[in-house]
Amino acid sequence: MTEKAGMDRSTDPGVPEALPRVLIRLRDRLGVSSLDRLWIFPPSRRGRREQGLVVVSEFLESEERRGLITVSYTAEQTGRGVTVEPTFTHEGEAPPDRLPGVMQGVVQRVGDTQGDPREVEIDGSAEKYESLLEEFDEELLQRVTAGGDGS
Repeated sequence: MTEKAGMDRSTDPGVPEALPRVLIRLRDRLGVSSLDRLWIFPPSRRGRREQGLVVVSEFLESEERRGLITVSYTAEQTGRGVTVEPTFTHEGEAPPDRLPGVMQGVVQRVGDTQGDPREVEIDGSAEKYESLLEEFDEELLQRVTAGGDGS
């Protein structure tokens, strides 16, 4: 995984498969054509455990507003394998120009975050979404697809 995709520089290994599994679940559940942009927050890692957050801006029928969905996840790697448990929550709607301020508010509320989120423009493009997934090591993605959705 590249640093751009939210890699924590600490010595805790976390769960490298977690974020790609969450992104695949997000794609499968919401469909790429509905995705405006994503904010990927740096995960909190402790050993082989990880908690993270992805915020989704979703196109609505009204072009003047975007739906906001949070995808929080917990992940753990044990001797039995990897578990990833994402939780999708519809948070509401907002005008697109307000979203950067909303994300700054999230950063301030989290307080102990390890940095600002990475904003990824998708604009309903399957190619852009696949480019995001391609940032992860091919071997890691093979483990993700072979391992199912991680639940």
